[in-house]
Amino acid sequence: MPKPDRHFINVFSAVLGILIAIALLLIGVSRLVDSGPKGARDVEDPLMQAEAHERIRPFGQVAVAGADNSSVAIQAPAAPAGGTPAVAAAPADGKSTYETVCAVCHGAGIAGAPKVGDKAAWAPRIAQGLPTLEKHAIGGFQGKSGVMPAKGGHVELSDELIKATVAHMVELSR
Repeated sequence: MPKPDRHFINVFSAVLGILIAIALLLIGVSRLVDSGPKGARDVEDPLMQAEAHERIRPFGQVAVAGADNSSVAIQAPAAPAGGTPAVAAAPADGKSTYETVCAVCHGAGIAGAPKVGDKAAWAPRIAQGLPTLEKHAIGGFQGKSGVMPAKGGHVELSDELIKATVAHMVELSR
């Protein structure tokens, strides 16, 4: 091998060796600084425990009212600073059910749902009669233009509430 190539290999090997030595030294120092059992600080520190519980807590919970009352409420996530969580009551009438449940699809025409107030889209449906519309809303229906899930996907709603909602939507669409 010519002398310049041997000199390059010697210098390159020395630099590589020094870099490896520095890396090993840094690893040793970091292990010395971070001594102790892994995770011990997490178990003992109440602030870290609270942060961990906040990160893994569920987004929301479903709370079912007492046995004598069949209404269902959705419980919001816990309020910060120890406040009481807000509970949204189940819709009480056709109008509020439409606004909280049905308007998601029937307000925007999602999945082929006729928009409330669109007389042309509702006329053939209304012509079938209210009992047919109620049956499709309660039991679900798949037509040529779209899909209606049973009770709009909210099986906790009563049949009477669905019927009142259908009547409300029909009135808005006549």
